[in-house]
Amino acid sequence: MGGFEMTSNSASTFVRFKGVEKSYDGLKTVVKRLDLDVFRGEFLTLLGPSGSGKTTSLMMLAGFETPTQGHIFLDGNAIENVPAHRRGIGMVFQNYALFPHMSVTENMAFPLQVRGMGRHEIEARVKKALEMVRLGDLAKRFPAQLSGGQQQRIALARALIFEPKLVLMDEPLGALDKQLREQMQLEIRRLHRELGLTVVFVTHDQAEALTLSDRIAIFNDGVIQQIDTPQALYERPANAFVATFMGDTNVLPGVLTSLNTQQCQVRLDLGEQMFARATPGLTSGNRTSLSIRSERVILDGDERYDSRLPGFIEECIYLGDHVRIRLNVSGNNDFNVKVPIAQMQPHWREGHRLPVCWHSADASALDAMSA
Repeated sequence: MGGFEMTSNSASTFVRFKGVEKSYDGLKTVVKRLDLDVFRGEFLTLLGPSGSGKTTSLMMLAGFETPTQGHIFLDGNAIENVPAHRRGIGMVFQNYALFPHMSVTENMAFPLQVRGMGRHEIEARVKKALEMVRLGDLAKRFPAQLSGGQQQRIALARALIFEPKLVLMDEPLGALDKQLREQMQLEIRRLHRELGLTVVFVTHDQAEALTLSDRIAIFNDGVIQQIDTPQALYERPANAFVATFMGDTNVLPGVLTSLNTQQCQVRLDLGEQMFARATPGLTSGNRTSLSIRSERVILDGDERYDSRLPGFIEECIYLGDHVRIRLNVSGNNDFNVKVPIAQMQPHWREGHRLPVCWHSADASALDAMSA
């Protein structure tokens, strides 16, 4: 297996990608110099748009794709030359991958039979796994007799039944409706915590990643843009791509006019001078993007807010618990504010002018080159 071992200073690291690249045609590199550690017992989500390299990275870890370059370690051993079925990894797919001609019990028993396990041990494990996902009463049914959520729970239990070292999930909830997705998210969180699993999860759904993850790695164009806790990614994005991909943010272009370690000043393109938190990689005099989350913006705020710009309401959209108000602010006619229903004012209608306000500490100046 190459004779590679991880160094002693990474004892908590369970999975490591080291200098991993992948190209299918020798021309375009879909994963570029990937260096990534997954810690034992961690729930790590690979998040990004279609074609960003997240699923390819998961498939290389699973053994369904081979790296063009670099090494992948599992529990200290290089595995890029180990066949998928010998890696001891559980997999959960979006399409469930259940055998339609087998009952739930037979589907669950199959991976144990392949490993040569005895009948009594198989029966005990199947019963335990079905109880784990609360579906013990459906053991004799076939996949076609189950709902989408039930099928996915069976697929999850089947991936866990042989007690794998690592569980990989590739968009496992993508085929479910919103309510079922949210129920399954809670189920996956429960199992992760109760069983102490190490999970690598792929999704393009930002809310799902925020709900489930200990850490999130955001991919774009084959490169991790930032890896951190959900709160840190949302509150302190490293660049404009992360800010706009993670949640709803407003971006106002400008030039960085002054900079220190904590705060900087930005001159927007229409001349307004604004203050914001500084982020790494900024240089005074360069182009920047002022980023402010839509829920941090206050309409017609008082003097407590040190940042203020005139706004013109273009559109109001009712969304149940809040109203999404789209304004023209400093030349950006797609500046959005989320207003809770209880705070909505009768005169806030299309065509109305009013100031938009926020605390400068809630705004970030980001590297415009990464947008």
